[in-house]
Amino acid sequence: MRRFDAEYLERTRAGMWADSREALQDLELGSCDRVLDVGCGTGELTRVLREECPGEVVGVDADADLLSVAGPPVVRGDATRLPFADDAVDLVVCQALLINLPEPSVALAEFARVASDQVAVVEPDNSAVRVESTVDDEPLLARRVRRLYLDGIDTDVTLGARTATLFSDAGLDVVSTRQYDQQLWTAPPYSEAALTAAQRKATGVGLADRADVFTGTLDDDEFDTLRAEWRSIGRTIIEQMGNGEYERTETVPFFVTVGRVDEA
Repeated sequence: MRRFDAEYLERTRAGMWADSREALQDLELGSCDRVLDVGCGTGELTRVLREECPGEVVGVDADADLLSVAGPPVVRGDATRLPFADDAVDLVVCQALLINLPEPSVALAEFARVASDQVAVVEPDNSAVRVESTVDDEPLLARRVRRLYLDGIDTDVTLGARTATLFSDAGLDVVSTRQYDQQLWTAPPYSEAALTAAQRKATGVGLADRADVFTGTLDDDEFDTLRAEWRSIGRTIIEQMGNGEYERTETVPFFVTVGRVDEA
């Protein structure tokens, strides 16, 4: 299973549900007495669920450090071996978890075991991410880097809407699938995170951190060329930031799939 630190999770999920929660309406949170948010990380979705649900929402994650950020009530546990009895909760939810598991169907079956009523998963299709930028070459290079990354990663980070195909094997009847587009904006005044991201591009550190993923798709010379192009774009971004001109929008399509537990 791929793991992420608190800074990454907070940055990439910041404000995801701030504008609209319509995509969560089929979760029927208002009638839930107990909900599990599995793979909750730093608790971005957990906090939304707690605002919408009158019952108890428990965050579950294998990483104790992340749980300390999410806040109680939390339980440390593995998504494929949940420390809960059968039918222990009304609803089990996860966000961007299945795409990071080598066998997502195993976790989904475990969710169905623990849930007495519904299971809901919020998963992205990372192959369909769109980038718009005031730096002309950034969207094209970002798309190329993403394609290489997808080819080199060992889990299916494009699962998205296809998550529904796994539900029947887990004993779940699909209720609905709704698309929700998360948008991440960069514009003046620039946040500390945005400035750091630009610096990482300009130095090539961001690509270097993921060099192992590109090993199977690029040789050393090709990687060095790609990194040089990445650094060049980073320098242009920093220059535009200095003039207050840089703007970037990244759109990540998420799919909220809800299934009801088959009582048979």
